[in-house]
Amino acid sequence: MFIVLNFCFCALLLQTKTGIALLYDEVSENAYDIRLKLTKEVLTIQKQDVICVSGSDHSANHRAVTLRRQPVGGLGLSIKGGAEHKVPVVISKIFKDQAADQTGMLFIGDAIIQVNGINVESATHEEVVHLLRNAGDEVTITVQYLREAPSFLKLPLGSPGPSSDHSSGASSPLFDSGLHLNGNSTNTLYKLSNEPKYEKHWLDTLSVPLSMGRISRYKAGTDKLRSNAFEVLALDGVSTGILQFYTAQESADWLRAISTNISDLTLQNMKMSNKCCSPSDQVIHMGWVNERLEGTDSSQLYKFKFLALKGSSFYIFSTPPVSTLDWVRAEKIYNLCEVLFKIHKLWLADDCWLQANLYLGIHQDFDLEDQRPYCFSVMVGHGKSHYFNVELGSELAVWEKSFQRAIFLEVQRTGSKTYMCSWQGDTLCFTIDFALGFTCFDSKTKNVLWRFKFSQLKGSSDDGKTRVKLLFQNLDTKQIETKELEFQDLTAVLHCIHSFIAAKVASVDPVFIDSQSIARKYMYSN
Repeated sequence: MFIVLNFCFCALLLQTKTGIALLYDEVSENAYDIRLKLTKEVLTIQKQDVICVSGSDHSANHRAVTLRRQPVGGLGLSIKGGAEHKVPVVISKIFKDQAADQTGMLFIGDAIIQVNGINVESATHEEVVHLLRNAGDEVTITVQYLREAPSFLKLPLGSPGPSSDHSSGASSPLFDSGLHLNGNSTNTLYKLSNEPKYEKHWLDTLSVPLSMGRISRYKAGTDKLRSNAFEVLALDGVSTGILQFYTAQESADWLRAISTNISDLTLQNMKMSNKCCSPSDQVIHMGWVNERLEGTDSSQLYKFKFLALKGSSFYIFSTPPVSTLDWVRAEKIYNLCEVLFKIHKLWLADDCWLQANLYLGIHQDFDLEDQRPYCFSVMVGHGKSHYFNVELGSELAVWEKSFQRAIFLEVQRTGSKTYMCSWQGDTLCFTIDFALGFTCFDSKTKNVLWRFKFSQLKGSSDDGKTRVKLLFQNLDTKQIETKELEFQDLTAVLHCIHSFIAAKVASVDPVFIDSQSIARKYMYSN
């Protein structure tokens, strides 16, 4: 379902917005007027309906209204639609102070069900026009408010227009057919005081909780970016449909506003969760991403995943953890010291949709693996990796910073990591120590074979499988010494070396680490 915003929202509070929109139904290919209401915790979709606000009739589903044709203005209304367009005939204009307006019981958007007892639900536009024009001086029409009026009818949402606003007399289902000029009766309509009173109201039809909610700008499972559009989904899977906007700026504003509220609620959930956790097992960051999966036919598929950085581990969930027991039900759990965060792609532009640039190849990097911006991967042990995408550049910057922080904290908490290795038939132990650097010793005798500081590591090379060469500079001779080792999971060891060195650099010069942030450079430039 597509929702198209047709005027600017009103900011009530920092995290509250409202706006008129259209809801598009992909099955019927029609769009309907709605109103969006965003609060800190909920995104609500409202539809307009006619309700009885006083009098005895409390059911406004069907209203029988009698009109007396006036000498000037006729019935005082115009209609659109018809069976030829698979929509009912609806009132498209009501002229102020004329017959239809004086009843107080008819509204723009009312579908005409009957004319003088004749059912017209399946009638064409021309048939209804003919029937109304030849129905005599007194016409009784039965109407029902069409809550989902197709957008191509272009029905106004405001109050009745001025009597001077005359439409064409020509009959067309997509143009107003005027029924306000013909007629020769001198009757005047007086509204009885005891008649029911009706009003149009916006009524809540769908509320989507934002806590643990997620946003998607892409057509399900594909790289196809929706034009100025996104979908909001609740934790239980309830969807708003597709929220689509006329301009990139409007879409970016709404996307940021909803994303901000979701992030704030996620932060609250993190704080609640951390109250039950020890200081060494705190949640650093968590949130929704899209993970790319390779299809059986080499096609690229994407699925929502929920990531969390907690204590010593990096978690991948299919659904967010909502209880303490859920943390052991993760799809994947990795030690933070043994993962490597890498940004793969970043559009150096604002968070707006640039379809023209996408199609023309502007800013395009053809060496990259897909068309999605804001991508990163997390490389894990045994040469494997997970490839993710987020919706905003700001989210990418947060993930980059959060991974750095979580890894640095884990390195400082752990202090050292020791791995079994071998060389020339000997079983050895290789230790990476935050304070001492690198140490290799015999696994049986515990005798230290060699030791070097982090600063002495000048380079490395590996065979991509199990064997690595570490190049150290001897402090006395200034010569390079090569140490060769073989590991069962070489990737995990190399990632751990990277984590310890990065944490060491950050502890000495945190400004340097910040200066290397690709995502934050993007944020500052915008």
